[in-house]
Amino acid sequence: MEATDSRAYAADTPGDASLMEQVLFEVKRIVVGQDRFLERVMVAILAQGHLLVEGVPGLAKTLTVRTLAQALQGDFKRIQFTPDLVPADLVGTRMYNQKTGEFHTALGPVFANLLLADEINRAPAKVQSALLEVMQERQVTIAGESHRVPSPFLVMATQNPVETEGTYPLPEAQVDRFMMKVLVDYPSDEEEFVIVQRAVDPPPPAVPVATIGQLAAMQAAARRVYVDPSLLQYAVRLVAATRRPAEHGLKDFDRWLNYGASPRATINLAEGARALALLRGRDYALPGDMADLVPDVLRHRLALSYEALSEGVSADALVERLLAQLPAPAKPLHHDYEKRAA
Repeated sequence: MEATDSRAYAADTPGDASLMEQVLFEVKRIVVGQDRFLERVMVAILAQGHLLVEGVPGLAKTLTVRTLAQALQGDFKRIQFTPDLVPADLVGTRMYNQKTGEFHTALGPVFANLLLADEINRAPAKVQSALLEVMQERQVTIAGESHRVPSPFLVMATQNPVETEGTYPLPEAQVDRFMMKVLVDYPSDEEEFVIVQRAVDPPPPAVPVATIGQLAAMQAAARRVYVDPSLLQYAVRLVAATRRPAEHGLKDFDRWLNYGASPRATINLAEGARALALLRGRDYALPGDMADLVPDVLRHRLALSYEALSEGVSADALVERLLAQLPAPAKPLHHDYEKRAA
């Protein structure tokens, strides 16, 4: 990183952090609780990743994404996935106009900035594969013609952990496309009291506080956040330990894992640490930024063996042991970063 670029970015960072704080404040003004979930949504947006959310119905997942879209003045679409859904319902199709005798393309609901795929595991494999192309390529193909989706583009998919009847397991390739898998829990008693209070009153409207153009600038700012090489090596060690656990002092992991995480997990850890550091008002990432995201980045990428499932060993428990076995590197101090940038 060149000195002039680093100093110029350091001057812009407070403005970026202040704008993100305004967006978070506006969403929290309407959505009660779910602070961790909202933080992960912001990290995914800044890092240009996608989010898989697991939680029972009624936990404000849709409200959170809709309010965030309103605060950012972006397009929001929601798709209720069902077993009879077809790819055309998702991406669009070619339609014939009898009056003109011509075909025209009707674009589907994926053409939005924030797309909520509700209960994604209820859709058949063809629909899931159509969504896979959108998530990876940021485009769809209709009748041999490619169409780019708007930028920025975030897919937040939800799945219900309670019901399994009438569901289709997500393909491993598609699961790996999600940057993080976030578990959303019930609110506390105090938070639920406030939720009920607000439910009996007219809902307050969300006030736009930023634009999609400003969000694109913040995404670019997140990519300029400094990540020390020791942090990148730490991410590599964590992910490598899920593939070859015996080499990292985790011999008993072999019988609990069929296979580990892909290199995409390493990239997501680095990009997520950048985004989280920006949210916390810094232009350099700390080990704590990366460590906070490790469970969300890895839990859906660990393929548990039958033995682990039979013994009740969860992916989160394995990640917890992984973090305990592999300590984070020494804290990169801010003055060290400034010295590098000078």
